[in-house]
Amino acid sequence: MLNPEEVAKLAADYTSAWNSKSADAVASFYAEDGSIIINNGDPWSGRSRVRDMAAGFYADVPDLTLTCDDVRCSGTHAIYVWTFTGHDASSGNPLTVRGWEEWEIDDNLKVKSSRGWFDAEDYARQAEGR
Repeated sequence: MLNPEEVAKLAADYTSAWNSKSADAVASFYAEDGSIIINNGDPWSGRSRVRDMAAGFYADVPDLTLTCDDVRCSGTHAIYVWTFTGHDASSGNPLTVRGWEEWEIDDNLKVKSSRGWFDAEDYARQAEGR
């Protein structure tokens, strides 16, 4: 069973890692064989691929700032609810994107698997300035 206080600290530290703009820092929260799937896309499997995923977000939104809006846990499962703001790298248009990750967490408080969700159509609309 996960300790809610430990999961809250994990979420706060994960948020700080994203805000550090370090893809390595973000990836460090995942187990070596951890993975993330975003919006039912292809999995980013292994810590190095998670690093690539984070680096891609930084390339798309160089001034990305993340906030943790909520976190809940049960058993070995946690929900991390977030909002990020910033500007699209191509258009310069402002972005406010809300989403969440569903985590399976191991005994070392590392993310074994994450399923992330956000409204990709709304993201594209904001990036295009519509």
